[in-house]
Amino acid sequence: MNMRFILYFFLITFQFGCMNAQKTYNQLSAEESQIIINKGTEAPYSGEYYYHNEEGTYLCKQCDAPLYKSSDKFDAQCGWPSFDDEIEGAVVRKTDKDGHRTEILCANCGGHLGHVFEGEGFTKKDTRHCVNSLSLSFKPLEFLKVNTIDTAIFAGGCFWGMQYYFENQKGVKSTEVGYIGGHIENPTYEDVCSHKSGHIEALQVVFDSTMVSFEALAKLFFEIHDPGQVNRQGPDIGEQYKSAVFYRTQEQKQISEKLISELKSLNYSVATELIKATTFWKAENYHQHYYSKKSGSPYCHFYQKKFK
Repeated sequence: MNMRFILYFFLITFQFGCMNAQKTYNQLSAEESQIIINKGTEAPYSGEYYYHNEEGTYLCKQCDAPLYKSSDKFDAQCGWPSFDDEIEGAVVRKTDKDGHRTEILCANCGGHLGHVFEGEGFTKKDTRHCVNSLSLSFKPLEFLKVNTIDTAIFAGGCFWGMQYYFENQKGVKSTEVGYIGGHIENPTYEDVCSHKSGHIEALQVVFDSTMVSFEALAKLFFEIHDPGQVNRQGPDIGEQYKSAVFYRTQEQKQISEKLISELKSLNYSVATELIKATTFWKAENYHQHYYSKKSGSPYCHFYQKKFK
């Protein structure tokens, strides 16, 4: 067998293994797996959240991503929890295998939620997300008021690949790709690619600091791209692909400085810039969760353990 092919096969296998190791989800019961993984349906009127009226947020049972607000819940008298709106970007729609209904899935992990229906006239929004209780967990409003939610912003090449590695990390509540660091408002992808706006492709990560630390996320950031490359990442070349941590607090800056020092002590080249965060502009919807939608994997990012 050709030695080059053997080496290529080994590298792909290693990358795939590391990639999968990064995706961590909550352990599911057999009943939950039947619904979320195997796309089953629980019996009507049997779910924990059908008669549930407490204020708070409904989360994905598999990955804890926020999906629905209690203010959007209503009683459709159908036997399953019903919502007339989702948290922006939290739910993906696709044609069901029956070819007629529209299935809804968690945008973060792809877990099956249920189906969405329109034109029934239940509410002014004329939409009904019919969701299995077993696909959900719930955080009361009082719990959500505890200030454990934090935000980190990283830039390290094409933001598609960055999001791919962060979106399924335990403790990460949501991720958005977008633009930061430029001098115009509401930049478009075309503005950024033209090099006239000064923006950089970046990833905004909202996380629960009781479940994952900024330092752990920053380590992942340094381990999924080459921080030694200047204004590029692999085949993507240009200032919008620079490596940078856009720190929101002095603590985030100090942690990033410490990690850079560690990498340099391990003989890694580091060109990562530390820049005070400015306005983060969310990118167009077709850029969000790109690889999850396309069932693909990054072409210029791969995981390599660097820290001891």
